[in-house]
Amino acid sequence: MKKITADNTIFAMGKDNPPALEVDPGEIIEFSTKDCFSNQIQSCEELFESADWATINPATGPVFVKGTEPSDTLVVDILDITLADQGVMVAVPEMGALGDKIEESETKIIPLENGYARFNEKISLPVKPMIGVIGTAPFGEEIPNGTPGDHGGNMDTKHIVKGTRLYLPVFHPGGLLAIGDMHAVMGDGEVIICGVEAPGKALVKVDVIKGKTLNTPVLDTPDHFYVIASEKDLNSSASKTLDKTYEFLSERLPLSTNEVCMLMSIACDLQISQVVDPLITCRMAIPKNTFALYSLSFA
Repeated sequence: MKKITADNTIFAMGKDNPPALEVDPGEIIEFSTKDCFSNQIQSCEELFESADWATINPATGPVFVKGTEPSDTLVVDILDITLADQGVMVAVPEMGALGDKIEESETKIIPLENGYARFNEKISLPVKPMIGVIGTAPFGEEIPNGTPGDHGGNMDTKHIVKGTRLYLPVFHPGGLLAIGDMHAVMGDGEVIICGVEAPGKALVKVDVIKGKTLNTPVLDTPDHFYVIASEKDLNSSASKTLDKTYEFLSERLPLSTNEVCMLMSIACDLQISQVVDPLITCRMAIPKNTFALYSLSFA
């Protein structure tokens, strides 16, 4: 196993970031990460406005996976996620989907104890560690870590958890994988701009599928495939997600166009990941049991 510390931080994903680590396909890596505020907010007295905006959404990396080329797909198996013993949330006027309701900034420190995030004396939520930012270097200009895209990035998709596999497009040699922005708890939409933000560690295995190119991230969980896409507004994001899902299914199913579209309407679920980043992220859930007699594999 190789380790990469949180000192190896980038704030935008791009081809010009020098690799912090080089690995062979099949290797296991432990990524240590800062929270989305670069660990700057440690008490209720420290407000979001006190943080350096230039250091928001750090990601640890990038990692160069040897032998990986733009015609390939990067495979990231998420083996484990561990978090610190407390998380932080902020509410900020005019930020997020609920910003017009917030009159003054507030910081809330949330203890993470015995598998629960203790919001207050009466409300505790089960901790469900997830990765908010994970991606490769994008095709063109660098993209800030706060923005999702075809390369992955700040997808804030709550199903990116231990025991799942993420397929990412490769646009440059080595892929240049980076990971950050972990959450202890997050609801679909992330409507107030944050979940329960926490530093932590992600243990992942990286591999490569040679000669197979993706055009958007795809998440593989025990029960579903999720096709993930991001665009400038919700309608555009939903439309792009539907298009990408149609491509995914039609390439793998010996069915007519009409049949694929019918199945998308009755078997698949169009869902929202987040509505607060510079681009909106949607996903479509494809239940594996429905297509069990067909092959939806990436091999």
